[in-house]
Amino acid sequence: MPPDARDLAIHDPMAESFPPGLQGRLLWAIAIAFSVFQIATAAHFVDFPSQVVRAVHVGFLMLLVFPLIANARRAGPLVLAAAWALALAGVGVALYQWLYYDELLLRAGDPNRTDIIVGIIALVTVFLAAWAEMGIALPLISGAFLAYALFGQYAPGLFQTRGYDLSQVIEQMAFGTEGIYGIPIYVSSSYIFLFILFGAFLEKAGMIKLFTDVSLGLVGHLLGGPAKVAVVSSALMGTISGSGVANVVTTGQFTIPLMKRFGYRAAFAGGVESTASMGGQLMPPVMGAVAFIMAETLGVEYIEVIKAAIIPAILYFGAAFWMVHLEAGKRGLVGMSEADLPSPRRALIEGWYLLLPLAVLVWLLFSGTTPLYAGTIGLALTIVLILGASIALGMPAGVIRAIVWIGLGLACAWIFSNDLRYAMPLVGGLVGLLVLANLLTRGGRETLRICVDSLADGAKTALPVGVACALVGIIMGTVTLTGVATTLGSVIVSLGQGNLFLSLLLTMVTCIVLGMGIPTIPNYIITSTIAAAALLQLGVPLIVSHMFVFYFGILADLTPPVALACFAAAPIARESGLKISFEALKIAAAGFVVPFMAVYAPALMLQDGGPLAAAIGYWPAVAYIFVKTVLAMGLWGIAVIGWMNRLLVPWERVLAMLTSFTLIYAAPWSDGVGVVLAALFIGWMWTTLRKARTA
Repeated sequence: MPPDARDLAIHDPMAESFPPGLQGRLLWAIAIAFSVFQIATAAHFVDFPSQVVRAVHVGFLMLLVFPLIANARRAGPLVLAAAWALALAGVGVALYQWLYYDELLLRAGDPNRTDIIVGIIALVTVFLAAWAEMGIALPLISGAFLAYALFGQYAPGLFQTRGYDLSQVIEQMAFGTEGIYGIPIYVSSSYIFLFILFGAFLEKAGMIKLFTDVSLGLVGHLLGGPAKVAVVSSALMGTISGSGVANVVTTGQFTIPLMKRFGYRAAFAGGVESTASMGGQLMPPVMGAVAFIMAETLGVEYIEVIKAAIIPAILYFGAAFWMVHLEAGKRGLVGMSEADLPSPRRALIEGWYLLLPLAVLVWLLFSGTTPLYAGTIGLALTIVLILGASIALGMPAGVIRAIVWIGLGLACAWIFSNDLRYAMPLVGGLVGLLVLANLLTRGGRETLRICVDSLADGAKTALPVGVACALVGIIMGTVTLTGVATTLGSVIVSLGQGNLFLSLLLTMVTCIVLGMGIPTIPNYIITSTIAAAALLQLGVPLIVSHMFVFYFGILADLTPPVALACFAAAPIARESGLKISFEALKIAAAGFVVPFMAVYAPALMLQDGGPLAAAIGYWPAVAYIFVKTVLAMGLWGIAVIGWMNRLLVPWERVLAMLTSFTLIYAAPWSDGVGVVLAALFIGWMWTTLRKARTA
């Protein structure tokens, strides 16, 4: 396995990253306890103050991260001992926050010496965990913000602060709800963890096979079929998993070798899977962690973020599909034999019940319930279905099996029609009965083992997200304390000289440069903090500016050297992560069009359509901008790949690119010019291809 695979076990939810022996069993048990704690607090089986839940969440993160990474890197006894010492220090901080919660509230604003020492330990453990988990870049950036909070009074000009002493900074960062325990860790400890568990249970139950079989049956026979299977299956996986890396190592285990077997270069195969998998963060209903953080930051319902993301998500995967089609045509890569492909209809008939939790989750979110409620119900229903299916499928086919399914359905319908406070004890009782029933059969005991493993795998998958959320809280704490976001926003406005397009370019470049060193969550936090206010001054709706940053944060996560999804694909593709990263950027290139067009026409994100909607109506405006974006994206892809049923000469690629640019710029004259140029280009291509066929 190549060196790029070294840390795959840390990020791969399906990898055997729990070490063998007593230590591995202990970490496995801790991971299960972590998941049980999160479920218990979400379902209100136990109730703690929010601050305590956040502190215990971070304590569990520290307890798992250090020993798991030390074991994954095959560290020696001294390093292992240090890892466990840091893990226990993190637990000590959590216990301190829990046991002295009331006292800490009473002396808020006046921390004592012990508080300051514990706060320093909290900061040190979080910084070291992030360094071990995702490299030095994010700790350096967060460290720079922390240093600014401590020494900002010595900064020049606009950036000078009034100065804050050590105790004030420590209290801001390590106590209360502004620093480590701020909005990102609140979201991680509530919504994100539940949705990760939701995805982990569905994956273990067979959702990956269902999605793969449906994708193979739908597009496997087309031109470039194996790569299109990767795009479609990753889009489907994105509905239940918001982790790009997790998507790579689940669907990628099948799709990357499949693409290589049909003639795709290893780097391109890895790039297709990485690009498609990163789009999972954008695909509703279970979006990436950033979507939940965005909803909390903006103070809007999560469903509003979903509405803004639906069309961009479709366009993202449409762009990847189109780029794969063009590359396959350019290289003559054919599809698979239809005789060898599974039937999507049969796959849905056999696995229909796996779609029920997803359908319920969508219905709950669109009916106005909170993500916490929807996630809790969705997870509970998934567990009931897995345990119930084990019993039902063990029954003789026919009436008896149908009675079991109907009985389960009626029980769930009655339970979930109750208030959450009463529903959760009832569903707990139902799960208990199903566990007892499963204990009686060999297949049932195997199902129980799958459920327990899902708890452990879900906790492990949540580690990178949770650690990133804890550390970016320091950035947000500094911004809140010093008000530096306003200063940075005014700098962007002045650099952009009041020009929206230039300001958007500056924001995009910031996202991409940051993405070279840090993952999506901190990239979004930093860039939105700096740029959202500036774009708002230039008339961009707040949710659109945040989605602009989010979209480019995803694309930036494909940029080297910290392209986590690409490096996760590297050991599967047996290719350099760096080469995969460059291929992924090429495949994602058409997607760069989408955020710009959404800013100029917010109807693309189902927001107020502006003058266009006032002139022609809201839904006609949505349809118009969608078609225009598809055309611009398609032309940009043709220009980048240089193929459209034949190789393009340089001037044809330039024409395609210029046409795409004119369509992106939202003005009546540019739309008119773009449509004329598009018609000329399409007419030219059709004429030359027709001549070539008749020649």
